[in-house]
Amino acid sequence: MRMNRMLTAVAAAASLAIPAYAQQNQSTAPQQTTMAREMPPRPGAPRDFNIPGVVKFTLDNGLDVRLVQYGDVPKLNVGLYTRAGNENENASEVWLADLTGNMMEQGTATRSAEQVALEAANMGGSVNVSVGLNQTSIRADALSENAAAMVRLIADIAMNPKLPENELPRLKGDMARQLSIARSQPRQLANEKFMSVTYPNHPYGRIFPTPEMLQGFSIQQVRDFYQNNFGADRSRLYVVGKFDAAAVESAIRATLGTWKRGPEAINNSPSPVSKRAMYFIDRPGSVQSTVYLGLPTPDPSNPDYVSMLVMNALLGGSFGSRITSNIREQKGYTYSPNSSLGTRLGSGYWLEVADVTTNVTGPAIKEILYEVDRLRKDPPSADELRGIQNYLAGVFVLQNSSRSGIINQLNFVDLYGLSEDYLRNYVRQIYAVTPQQVSGIAQKYIDPDRITLVIAGDLKAVSDQLKPYGEIIN
Repeated sequence: MRMNRMLTAVAAAASLAIPAYAQQNQSTAPQQTTMAREMPPRPGAPRDFNIPGVVKFTLDNGLDVRLVQYGDVPKLNVGLYTRAGNENENASEVWLADLTGNMMEQGTATRSAEQVALEAANMGGSVNVSVGLNQTSIRADALSENAAAMVRLIADIAMNPKLPENELPRLKGDMARQLSIARSQPRQLANEKFMSVTYPNHPYGRIFPTPEMLQGFSIQQVRDFYQNNFGADRSRLYVVGKFDAAAVESAIRATLGTWKRGPEAINNSPSPVSKRAMYFIDRPGSVQSTVYLGLPTPDPSNPDYVSMLVMNALLGGSFGSRITSNIREQKGYTYSPNSSLGTRLGSGYWLEVADVTTNVTGPAIKEILYEVDRLRKDPPSADELRGIQNYLAGVFVLQNSSRSGIINQLNFVDLYGLSEDYLRNYVRQIYAVTPQQVSGIAQKYIDPDRITLVIAGDLKAVSDQLKPYGEIIN
């Protein structure tokens, strides 16, 4: 549920040097070879990203549709996104959206779960329902010849889920096991605490249900959640790949065109808390400490967002970042530290996460804050910044190199209401960020006096190390 993913793609393509061989004394001596060293070619000039031929239309019931012809492989991806997720839960319904999504995979009014899976497999693909904070998605892939049929299958899942009561105990049992595992992991516990103090009294801050809450969910609650939150007006359909556009559009209109409009999407923007505070989750005997250090930031609709991405990648959000170099490469405090810009509608956050050896918990925090202060005071060099820009541009290329990746990008733009030229100008904007802007963005958004610190570890072993950072709030 809500798993943060860390992208580890290589940023810039590099060519393999082709060795040149020289033959000497062929007539009188054994053949000898020498390898000539060649520098890899310089990367080409960054180019704008253009998605060719996006066809857009809106059905009478409010469903937005995006059709994109992409690639030469005779396959396509379909994604139906509905503004229904964890943000629609109240305080007594944590994970009800997730349970509803799991129930939607259990068949439709006319198809069992096994029939849905078999039909999808016969089309050369599979169907998955996924629930997030702001959206529930039904995603599928298929061979091009089955494009219209896959649209019809997804429409049936979205419009006519069976939500069978007899599957409820099994699914709640599965989720109870997932909950138990999650609550045994220090990162999950630290994340729960960080989100709860950053987004108090808001769905964004409610990460886990209690076991009693989860077991108490009824089939009526599941069906009510579906009825109250799913409909065409809250949804967008994306089809990307090789397909017969006329046949796909006809299938969309014949099926999803009859979907109820449903309620309008809610706007439940949070009021995040930003203050210098330290919280501790005691795990006696732990040999390491899990450190969460961060604060709220704007969501991607903010004009500074692209500059924030550059700042984050340089500070801690890439393998070549300053924090990683400091506490991993130079000091060996941790193996895989990373910072990220979390995104959700109406808010975001900057967060550095590191699992460090217990005896260097305090020193690791000191070095992270040192790197924050250093970037706020001194702009990076042009060469350092260029390396980060190359990394981000390369990652962007990889993100747009698949059918599913293009759906993700289009949905990101639509969800946050970004301009149509956001994707086209993204690389250009990345390279337009100056060293002074990077430092200025850090000054504006990463204020050490407003950073929240959460630590999971052995309190007795590290308490003295934490004294410089204030009192621990229980």
